[in-house]
Amino acid sequence: MDNANLLLFAPDASRPFAERIAQRLGIPISPHEERSFEDGEHKIRPLVNVRERDVYVVQSLYADHQMSVNDKLVRLLFFLGALRDAGAGRITAVAPLLCYARKDRKTQPRDPVTTRYVAGLFEAVGVDCIMTLDVHNLAAFQNAFRCETVHLEAVSLFVEHFASLAAETETTVVSPDAGGIKRADVFRRRLAARTGRPVGAAFAEKYRAQGVVSGDALVGDVAGKVAIIFDDLIGTGTTVVRAAHQCLDQGARRVHVAATHGLFVGSADATLAETSLDAIVVTDSVPPFRLLPGGAPRSKLSLLDTGALFAEAIGRLHSGGSIAELLAPS
Repeated sequence: MDNANLLLFAPDASRPFAERIAQRLGIPISPHEERSFEDGEHKIRPLVNVRERDVYVVQSLYADHQMSVNDKLVRLLFFLGALRDAGAGRITAVAPLLCYARKDRKTQPRDPVTTRYVAGLFEAVGVDCIMTLDVHNLAAFQNAFRCETVHLEAVSLFVEHFASLAAETETTVVSPDAGGIKRADVFRRRLAARTGRPVGAAFAEKYRAQGVVSGDALVGDVAGKVAIIFDDLIGTGTTVVRAAHQCLDQGARRVHVAATHGLFVGSADATLAETSLDAIVVTDSVPPFRLLPGGAPRSKLSLLDTGALFAEAIGRLHSGGSIAELLAPS
């Protein structure tokens, strides 16, 4: 692959993640300037010529101790706009975690559909493509954007992680609610194909009204089996811990939790310290900085590297290769 026309930028907050991508692409991260002013405003600009180049900007949009989600989003948008004004040939925003992707529909009168507004902001600054990983609602994501979208999936990474366990032990994949059944079933089928053994399916009952969660039933057989609760995101951890209790009440031997994005917000560290969980597996789309070092959740945590997946996707997009073939089951 000819990378002479390829540039990769990383605002400071996402540099460690981007460095892993750059290493696999065999290119350096291009230099840029980020400058803050006394009144809270800032400036960000590329320090190399981007005219007619194929440019990728890596920024995972989660809050951390330095910046809010909104701060990161605005800084990314301003940088993308500066690249467009500087004559970049093609601009791709690479957001492993795309903010506001869960607010994709009206659930109450006069509710915002924030996913669509965010899409409009990216398009307004001249982005050609958005690349992200395992959004909450794929159809809503694809419908919100008018520019090109590349939706990557971490399911193959989870399949490889759990393959040896599923090959040796009777396993059931559990969706923590009815809305995630399709996502969990894709993982279940891929895991069964990889191991050559049947993998069971189950889902937990869950209702949410006015912030109150209810429902105790579990549909599916987990008795005497290892349950793998599979979701797109762990926030406070209450949903997966609730599902874990339901699995154990129905006779599951052990419970593993797997999710693409580990936000671990609020009281997640205490919630996930539950002895009911044997392991927690997430990707590196969000660093697990909110989990206390040496704490029980951190000791149970496995972090899956998505750098190779993003590097391969960027390489294929740059050279005109197939993203569909990248995501197809091996």
